[in-house]
Amino acid sequence: MEVTAHKGTGPLQQVLGIGRHQLLSDAPAAFGGEDSGPEPHDLLAAALAACTALTVTMYARRKGMPLEDVRVRIGHAQQDGAYLFQRHIEYVGDLSAEDRARLTDIANKCPVHKTLSGTIRIETEAF
Repeated sequence: MEVTAHKGTGPLQQVLGIGRHQLLSDAPAAFGGEDSGPEPHDLLAAALAACTALTVTMYARRKGMPLEDVRVRIGHAQQDGAYLFQRHIEYVGDLSAEDRARLTDIANKCPVHKTLSGTIRIETEAF
């Protein structure tokens, strides 16, 4: 999979290509953008939220758990020299305390969570 970014119509707007999908990213007006799309850190938080919800939902379905919905909210900001993601998960359904604990264990194993918690290397080639 390859993700691309190129200048959009606004002063800081970026058009992102993700496979056959396209979306916009931008900066708020206070930073010279037009706020026409989420900021890059918001996209990163959205990836964590989506991955968490998808992973938990797939697991619950496979195990026949009565999960009706999972709602994930991510707060994020720079804090004390690190970037902090605060994930809040709400499980909707007639689930036992054990089911909820197991789903939280599974949430912590979603691929984006594992990526963000692990070692990340970025190799840059510029021309």
